[in-house]
Amino acid sequence: MTLLQVRGLTKKHDDVGVLNGVDFSLCKGEIKIVMGPSGCGKTTLLRCLNRLQEPSSGEIIFDGEEITAAAVDIQQVRQRIGFVFQNFALYRHLSALDNVKLGLRKLRGLSDAEATQRAIYELSRVEMQDHQDKYPAHLSGGQQQRVAIARALVMDPAVLFFDEPTSALDPLMAREVANLLNRLHDEKVTILCVTHDVTLAKNLPGDVLFLNHGRVEAEAPISELMKNHANENVRAFFEQKAPSE
Repeated sequence: MTLLQVRGLTKKHDDVGVLNGVDFSLCKGEIKIVMGPSGCGKTTLLRCLNRLQEPSSGEIIFDGEEITAAAVDIQQVRQRIGFVFQNFALYRHLSALDNVKLGLRKLRGLSDAEATQRAIYELSRVEMQDHQDKYPAHLSGGQQQRVAIARALVMDPAVLFFDEPTSALDPLMAREVANLLNRLHDEKVTILCVTHDVTLAKNLPGDVLFLNHGRVEAEAPISELMKNHANENVRAFFEQKAPSE
């Protein structure tokens, strides 16, 4: 069943097109990976999809609702879209537990006891329950990311967006991210993941959307995109990546 349908999405900055007519769909329980050269619009796409940036034109249909419509309560929509930012965006003055339960208290109005119970469950889900009282400064990058994932999951989102989840991590931590995303996929969590990391993409089960010049130029498993693809931009991108992989 289709959860997210994007049609003709555009975004301009100072009359320069960043997204130039993006079309794709994402089904419930699916992982889809967005890849492409620097500046192709990957992060802008994510931010437009939950309207952290306003699209210039096009349609975003999320769970049957056109969410670019003026009457849409975008705050309610965002509560159903978990966003794990590249820099994790944790509150430095709050413990891991308090970071995770903040949205439940402020946005859902849960009691402290109920929010705490749910937050501990989500921290255990990402194997961070033993670090719940630590502050971000005392957590590794990989641990901070897990807290950020727990904070997104605790709101019971319909989809999780990841922006470059391995960019700040060493190879060991990057492999753990792949394992965690696969585990979430096994639990039927819907995921849209922006990454430059070919190794991560190889270890995830979903198709890759290849974004270039603000358009989707190819959509296929990464194994197909890396096999002398007919699109010269796809070939150039993966040939550049190959020596370091």
